[in-house]
Amino acid sequence: MTASDRAEAIRLAQKTIAQNPVYLDTETTGFKKNDVIVEISIIDHDGSPLVDTLVKPNKHIPYDAIEIHHITNEMVQIAPTWAEVWPEVEAAIAGRVVGIYNADFDIRLIKQTHAHNQMRWSKPNGASFFDIMEAYAQFYGQWNSRHGNYRWQSLEKAGVQCGLSLPNSHRALDDTLLTRAVLHYMAKQGEQQLTFF
Repeated sequence: MTASDRAEAIRLAQKTIAQNPVYLDTETTGFKKNDVIVEISIIDHDGSPLVDTLVKPNKHIPYDAIEIHHITNEMVQIAPTWAEVWPEVEAAIAGRVVGIYNADFDIRLIKQTHAHNQMRWSKPNGASFFDIMEAYAQFYGQWNSRHGNYRWQSLEKAGVQCGLSLPNSHRALDDTLLTRAVLHYMAKQGEQQLTFF
């Protein structure tokens, strides 16, 4: 890790926070190409919830996914469908910077859930996505020589590395709060450390 790479990650965190981003997280039936969202949460820049809902999937939640997020098939039986939830999600992220920990995964699952519900995906007007996991990898600075870049850290590891007390329950709302806290930690550390570079 170079000091300039860390400083760049800190500046990016500070710039993103200055844009009053929202933070998004999903829980899903799994990680594969046919999996879908079973919970989605979005919080505002100040941590207040904008969207926090279970989603009734059009497929069974497998046991291995339930073991991670503890969302059972019984819990989602009376939840709204993705078609019912999406307008609220779209309104919450339109025109906003959207901070996501591992953005590629959540965006892929949003698109897959659209496809499984015969809905056409288009990015909400004016929304831009920011991957906090990639910025944190640069901030933390563990080099991956095999891939020639900084090693990604799980959200749980990032929380521990930052000394944050927020739980990582693998529920969407908790994960959005932890994602926000990680970004704020990066920015705040910068206020203390940039003077030494």
